[in-house]
Amino acid sequence: MILITGGAGFIGGNFVHHWFERRERLGLPREQVVVFDKLTYAGNPATIQAQIASGDAILVHADICDRDAVRNALATHKPRAVLHFAAESHVDRSIHGPGEFIQTNMVGTFTLLEEVRAYWGAMETADKAAFRFHHVSTDEVYGSLSDTDPAFSETTAYQPNSPYSASKAGSDHLVRAYHHTYGLPVLTTNCSNNYGPYHFPEKLIPLMILNALDGKPLPVYGDGLNIRDWLYVRDHCEAICQVLEKGTLGETYNIGGINEIKNIDVVTTICRKLDELRPRADGAKYESQITYVTDRPGHDRRYAIDPTKVQRDIGWRPAQTFETGIDHTVRWYLENTEWIDTVRSGAYRDWISRNYEGRQG
Repeated sequence: MILITGGAGFIGGNFVHHWFERRERLGLPREQVVVFDKLTYAGNPATIQAQIASGDAILVHADICDRDAVRNALATHKPRAVLHFAAESHVDRSIHGPGEFIQTNMVGTFTLLEEVRAYWGAMETADKAAFRFHHVSTDEVYGSLSDTDPAFSETTAYQPNSPYSASKAGSDHLVRAYHHTYGLPVLTTNCSNNYGPYHFPEKLIPLMILNALDGKPLPVYGDGLNIRDWLYVRDHCEAICQVLEKGTLGETYNIGGINEIKNIDVVTTICRKLDELRPRADGAKYESQITYVTDRPGHDRRYAIDPTKVQRDIGWRPAQTFETGIDHTVRWYLENTEWIDTVRSGAYRDWISRNYEGRQG
């Protein structure tokens, strides 16, 4: 059994799907997962409802900051590994309310590490040697790159520029410290921007898809020339599986999609795909809905991941290009309106209104 924090969120939920599909594809025994999730606005049990209904996944509705709940889950389910996805993850939200990010990403990770350390320390020798704590982090901890800077490597100095990235940098340091101080068998992966199915609609790609379909403006920050390295979420999930199996304890692995793309090009690609798959009734192009809005504070200009280490040491490479990945993604949003309706709550609409109100350029 493995325990997954944040397993009802975007990446964690996709990982639950990928875990069972991968094991079936490789002929591995089915291994139950425990999903430990606070179920905030971005955690949706509908994402993993099939796995819960089949008994493959057990949902524990709890906060990683709750030591008793963490301790009880570990003692009850006795996982052989803990995969730590749980995090507050949206930069704009961290600007409006940084406290929740410090609490979840730093205090929550500390709480989890303390309880996992006690659990691991009491294990029998063989189980103790096999145990893993896998911490899932972000490339945003490295800061911002110019157009000519080399891509982030595992030795790039940390220079976080938002409350979100600072809180994730803090959690990375805690995980490293628990390995070097206590010997906790940890692995860390820092990924680039993920996209794909089950993505909460405040993030760039699902926001653009859904706003386009609703006939709403497609808000692009600043000049739209900020660059991100886009990683299809299932490629990320496969990388995590392989690092969990083959990674060297205490090491960090950068996971990137090898897809550096300007934000405006992401949006226009989505528009062209929707023109193909779901043309507007009036015959106009979706690009006509693009609206430039005032840039957000401290907006990092460019992120890029150098995945040489994970390719060399683990043997992982992304299977999807951006073109194939965005095709899968747009088609998924067109075909899964029921899931979308469950997450488009009043809180979501209030957030979009509050964040973009008054930003018209």
